[in-house]
Amino acid sequence: MKGTVGELGEFGLIRELTSRLTSTPAVRIGPGDDAAVVSAPDRRVVASTDILLEGRHFRRDWSTAYDVGRKAAAQNLADIAAMGAVPTALLLGLVVPAELPVTWPTELMDGLRDECQVAGAAVVGGDVVRGDTIMVSITALGDLRNHDPVTRGGAQPGDVVAYTGWLGWSAAGYAVLSRGFRSPRAFVEAHRRPEPPYHAGPAAAGLGATAMCDVSDGLIADLGHIAEASKVRIDLRSGLIDIPTQMHDIGQAVGVDPMQWVLTGGEDHAIVATFPPDVKLPARWKVIGEVLNPSALPQVTVDGAPWHAAGGWDHFGETE
Repeated sequence: MKGTVGELGEFGLIRELTSRLTSTPAVRIGPGDDAAVVSAPDRRVVASTDILLEGRHFRRDWSTAYDVGRKAAAQNLADIAAMGAVPTALLLGLVVPAELPVTWPTELMDGLRDECQVAGAAVVGGDVVRGDTIMVSITALGDLRNHDPVTRGGAQPGDVVAYTGWLGWSAAGYAVLSRGFRSPRAFVEAHRRPEPPYHAGPAAAGLGATAMCDVSDGLIADLGHIAEASKVRIDLRSGLIDIPTQMHDIGQAVGVDPMQWVLTGGEDHAIVATFPPDVKLPARWKVIGEVLNPSALPQVTVDGAPWHAAGGWDHFGETE
């Protein structure tokens, strides 16, 4: 499609975006009315929202619009799964400059649609506004299917800590991209398009997970949220954490200990949870630590000691 957003106009852009969408049985009324209607059999709706700002959360010279769409959907749908819920719907708020080629928002929508299909959800509506900088705002919805939500506040001393998904891959990919390279491709793609294990969240709830979250800000930072909410200490065992050979190679090339990426790199959206020690976990879950009684030590330790290296994502901090 040729032309710019300004030439197409607001309503022309909306028609073009919505024409690319698919639906699911949960969507009773989709885009085109004053609001969407999504079924909620559980009678409770799990909701999460997030914002991606160009230059802060993505760069157009690093990621295609399709990549940004996949990433924007993934990070929000992962939040739904991390509550033990099944993703159902996604809403888009989009700010774009008038001179932006129309192909950019249409490819973004393709990415949103395709990631929603992976999670079993659908884009059901949104809004577009003219602005100076591209901003993508997502609201995701989910259904608990008659299960209790798994919050950050239920971890108990004696529980094991386990994760499923990828850890440190996005941070390693960011390190590669920031130095002007595009390979190893698997790590670069992990940064551009995270792959959350959506089905693992509801499955963990069914297994009896006591606390859970997705790893968006870094493993230590996100487990810190669980430790604080649960009033416990969490100790990770570095020897239980597998680091791929290629990640070691990248670390050696750029002078970074890859354990730094695993422990503090965000945006992989792995699922980390605490479970009673007698729960038999499927092979996809890797036990990497335990929950202890609180002490004077920091709430998350590694091999019994504080982790002093900087890391973890803070939108208003000076480091990441």
